[in-house]
Formats: sequence, C-alpha cells, structure tokens
Amino acid sequence: MTRVTPFHGDDIKPSSQEDALFHVIPVPYEKTVSYGTGTQNGPRAILEASCQLELFDGKSIPAAYGIYTSPFVDCAGKDESVLQRIASAVGTCASLEKIPVVLGGEHTITLGSITALQQKHESFGIVQFDAHADLRDSYQETRYSHACVMRRIHEQNIPVWQIGVRSLSHEEHVFRNDHGIRHIDAEHIFRSGVENISVPRNFPNKIFITFDIDVLDPALMPATGTPVPGGLTWYQAIWLIEKIMLSRICIGFDVVELAPISGLHSPSYIAAQLIYTMIHQAF
Repeated sequence: MTRVTPFHGDDIKPSSQEDALFHVIPVPYEKTVSYGTGTQNGPRAILEASCQLELFDGKSIPAAYGIYTSPFVDCAGKDESVLQRIASAVGTCASLEKIPVVLGGEHTITLGSITALQQKHESFGIVQFDAHADLRDSYQETRYSHACVMRRIHEQNIPVWQIGVRSLSHEEHVFRNDHGIRHIDAEHIFRSGVENISVPRNFPNKIFITFDIDVLDPALMPATGTPVPGGLTWYQAIWLIEKIMLSRICIGFDVVELAPISGLHSPSYIAAQLIYTMIHQAF
C-alpha cells in the first residue's frame, strides 16, 4: 500500500482520527473535465507541497489543532459509486465531530460531501468561490459534470452564495436570476473592493465553503482546466474567507480543480497555503 503523505509532512506528528480537529480527505476524481486535464493529480500535489509550508502562519500554528490525513478515496467506477465513497469518508469525519477538508479532483466531488453533511446537520448553506456558475442542468451528456455541481446542490434546497463568477452560459444566467441565487461576481469585487461585502442576510449560520481554484486570477493560479482572466487576488480571497468565517460556523470545506503543471511548483504550493490558511480561519 502506497504511503499517503500527511498534510504538512513530518514536521509535526500527524494526529489520529479521534484527536485531530481537521480531517484532510484526498479525492483524485477526474471524469468530466471539459478543457485542460490533470485534476486527478491535484490532491497528491497539494499534499507534497504542504510539506514545504511553515507551521507558523504569521498569527498562530493551525496544525496544533490536529490534522489527520485519510487514505485517498477510491475514484474508480461509476459516478454514483464514487460519490458514495466520498460521502462515507466525509460522514466518518462528521460523526466524530471533526471538520472535513476535501482535496479535489474536479468540482463534482462536492456532491459527495454535501450528501454526508446533510445527514449530520439540519441546515447549512454553501459558499462557492468559483470563476464559473456551475449551474448547467447537463453538460456533455451527463448531469454529474463539474459544470452542473451547483445545480444539483440547488435542487436539494440548499442555499448557495456565489463569489467571483465571471464566466457563465446564458442558461446559467437565466437560472441564477430566476431562482434568486445570490452572488457577488468578480467584476463587482474588483470595482468595489471587499470591505463592504458581507454574508447575505438570512443566510444559514452553518456553512460549507467550496473553493474552485480557478476563482483566483490566472496570473496567480494558471494550473486549472479553464483559467479565466479577471480573477481574485490572494488577499481578496483570504480577506473574504476571513470575513465569512468570522460571521458563520464552518462545517467543512473543499479546494478543487487544481491541475498541476509539471515543473511549476507555485500553484500547488499556493493551493496548500490556501488550505492551511482556511484551517486557521475555521477554528
């Protein structure tokens, strides 16, 4: 059995499932990518890059709260079977009253996490950082496409708040407006800044954050399947996450759609640093 590199490597003793507050769950799922490929390599690249992080993040040592890295989720077989395995892994974490940190893989994996968390939490909302709306009903002959993931979640009557979108189809534009899906798109953030942005009124107190790495500007994050110009900067993203975490209870998060580029280390390191920063903000 191949050894799984623990998040943050061996510079701190990995915690057990029972002792760790955060459970890192790698999910190398890639079946419906529609342009650039390589998201199945994202989790391993993030774990390897995390070994280069400093334990002190400038404010605290988030790893001190305990980080457990689970085995990779088996992503072979039909979509429904893989999503059930993801749900099982996240469900085990939730049953221990821990916070799941899921590493993608393509965005479809979020469905598995949501299935598990619905069994644990009566109500919660999804905060979606993304360049794309992901609200298509079907794409390339499948309703399980990464381009449909938020449509499937919306159908389960889970509130969604979209941040950073700057590329969507006319179908998605109409659907988003007709169904009142709340959003702050990238151009608005660029023009107005993040200072006056806050979680929408009446949004659930518990939240799950799904962070598609392509919400970041391609100048910062080129390693993703469909990079779209005009994305968030590092501090825009971090400050928004901080504001959200301070006003809500985070029950878990994922970081998806990293497609590592051979010989270019910065995107994988940025993804690992993002995750460690989100761990800090979540407790």
